[in-house]
Amino acid sequence: MILQQESLVLFITIFTIFIAATSSPTRAQKSNSSACESSCGTGKSAKVVPYPFGFSRGCPIILQCDHTVGDVKIGEFQVQNITPNVITYTEKPGHNFSLNATFDEVDFSKYDALVIPGGRAPEYLAINESVLNCARQFSDSGKVIAAICHGQLILAAAGLLKGRKCTAYHALRPVLIDAGAHWIEPKTMMDCVSDGNLITGVIYKAHPEYIQLVVKALGGKIAGSDKRILFLCGDFMEDYEVTVPLQSLQALGCHVDAVCPKKKAGDFCPTAVHDFEGDQTYTEKPGHNFILTASYEGLDASSYDALVIPGGRSPEYLALDETVIALVKKFMQSKKPVASICHGQQILAAAGVLKGRKCTAYPAVKLNVLLGGATWLEPDPIDRCYTDENLVTGAAWPGHPQFVSQLMALLGIRVSF
Repeated sequence: MILQQESLVLFITIFTIFIAATSSPTRAQKSNSSACESSCGTGKSAKVVPYPFGFSRGCPIILQCDHTVGDVKIGEFQVQNITPNVITYTEKPGHNFSLNATFDEVDFSKYDALVIPGGRAPEYLAINESVLNCARQFSDSGKVIAAICHGQLILAAAGLLKGRKCTAYHALRPVLIDAGAHWIEPKTMMDCVSDGNLITGVIYKAHPEYIQLVVKALGGKIAGSDKRILFLCGDFMEDYEVTVPLQSLQALGCHVDAVCPKKKAGDFCPTAVHDFEGDQTYTEKPGHNFILTASYEGLDASSYDALVIPGGRSPEYLALDETVIALVKKFMQSKKPVASICHGQQILAAAGVLKGRKCTAYPAVKLNVLLGGATWLEPDPIDRCYTDENLVTGAAWPGHPQFVSQLMALLGIRVSF
């Protein structure tokens, strides 16, 4: 199975972040408030941010398909890139995604929302009667249903789009119109449509608004999001580690800028997909082309409330840039929140700002952290993140829910249901 990488993870990540910032894990688990279910399959691309987002908010999320809990290949993501002068998208292998529940054992009535990622998986899930019955059960109960990219194929096959306003990846227009939908032509790839309990989006670039609409539909309210966040980017930073936190913060309502030395607004940074696939270390595959939102030259660092440093391979060479070192020192000296994940701590060590601090990182960066004068905090399990005064650190992208939630706490951003 192939999952379109960014949609599945984005939605789940954002939901997690929202709930974790507003209530304790125990309370969230006991109340099961705003529990979400995500129907998955191989080839889904629109799941990367929603999944971590939901967990960061403490929202229970079930990932399900016709496989069992712990299966991995089921969660094989696609990296779908929009390439200039090419009529359609290109596909490359993405992350392997593990399930946390078994489809046949899930009680759909216990969940408040259904999220359907895009990619190619919906093509075959749309002919699975069990999946269609799942969607119908959510619809019959009036619960929130969110679908993005090609996920709307499942709703069309279930007969749930008749007379409903919706959008999707533009190639779905003929089939959705034939299914009786009131098609809303997307003006951009970031468009979303809300019609009662139904929320639809075009592709992963729509995640910020897509998640905002789902949170609103579930009765969520966001406070303290009038913040400006700066992302320090570079070529071959980890795909998830820039996209998930950035789109999560955008979904919260923050103004987010992404910059890279020697590049300007509109330029892109190629990203890397790092995963463990049975070797002694992680493998690397090409990820999305990440578009920068602002120019690095002439940047006014004082206008931002926090700095986020993604991991991947970019920190290795960014740590050699004196302007980057000066930027990091400025944020740390001003006591503004700094959140760094994976290999990002290589930059912090090079800047000399870890002396006397407590932090974690990807295990292979432990030497940098110790030589930088910090107290090493073991990332056990690998999704463990830590906050030490104004510094948030994480070891790898599985820690995004904690990573974003802890940054939210420092920024005073809260989501309540």
